[in-house]
Amino acid sequence: MALIRSIVHLLWMGVTVVPYAIAILLAALVGVRGVPLYRIAVAWLKLSMDGARWFMGIQVRVSGMEHLPQGERSGAILLLKHQSTYETFLMPTIMPHPLAYVFKKELLYVPFFGWAMGRLDMIHIDRSQRAQAFNKVVAQGKDLLAQGIWIIMFPEGTRVARGQKGQYKTGGTRLAVETGAPVVPIAVTSAKCWPRKAFIKRPGVVDVSIGPPIPSTGRQPDELMREVEDWIEAEMRRLDPDAYKTTP
Repeated sequence: MALIRSIVHLLWMGVTVVPYAIAILLAALVGVRGVPLYRIAVAWLKLSMDGARWFMGIQVRVSGMEHLPQGERSGAILLLKHQSTYETFLMPTIMPHPLAYVFKKELLYVPFFGWAMGRLDMIHIDRSQRAQAFNKVVAQGKDLLAQGIWIIMFPEGTRVARGQKGQYKTGGTRLAVETGAPVVPIAVTSAKCWPRKAFIKRPGVVDVSIGPPIPSTGRQPDELMREVEDWIEAEMRRLDPDAYKTTP
C-alpha cells in the first residue's frame, strides 16, 4: 500500500507542476517579477504538501513559530537540518516571509520545475567556483534581505540519513556575519516518513522545531555555526530519540 501511495503522490506532483510552471513562465514573460511569481510557486508547493497528507498520510507538526523575527523587513537566515525533499517543499508554505533558496545551478535544467525556479528570486550557484559562488550569495543575499526576503540554506549541504549528522559548513553563518542578519536554526524529522533518496514514503508525523534567532553581529562564522549545529543536533535527539539510540 505504501508503494501505491508513493506512486500516486509522485504522479500527482508530476501532473500538477506543469500548469503552475507554465503560469510562472508566462507571467515572467509579460513582466511579472518578485513576490507574485513566488506566490504561484507556493500555491503548487501547498498542493504537493496536501498531496503528501492525502495520499501518503504524512502530517506535519510545527513548533517555535513565535521565535521568528517580527516585522515586514526583519531579515533572517534559516539554517535547516536536511533529511529529505519534504522540508524543501514545506518551508515556503509555513513561513511568513518569502524565502530564497541557495541551490546548485544544475537544478535549473529540470523540466518545468527548474525552468520555473529560474524565474524566481533565488540564488543559484556554480559549486565548482567556490569564491565567486560565495560572493554571489553575499551580493544577492544582501539585496533580497533588504526586500524582506529570508534566505534559507542547508548547512550540511546535502540530505543525511535519519540519525546521522553531516559536516556543517559555514556558508550560512558567513552570510549572516556579512549581512548582520540573525540565523534561525531549525530541526526537521522528515526522514521518519520520507527518507532521503527513498521512493517509498511512510505515513506519520514530521516535526519541525524552530529555534530562537541567534544574533550574528560581532560573531565569527565558525563559532556561530557550532552554536547552530549544537542546537539542531540536540533538538533532533529530543524530537526523534529512537533514531539516535546507537549514536554517541
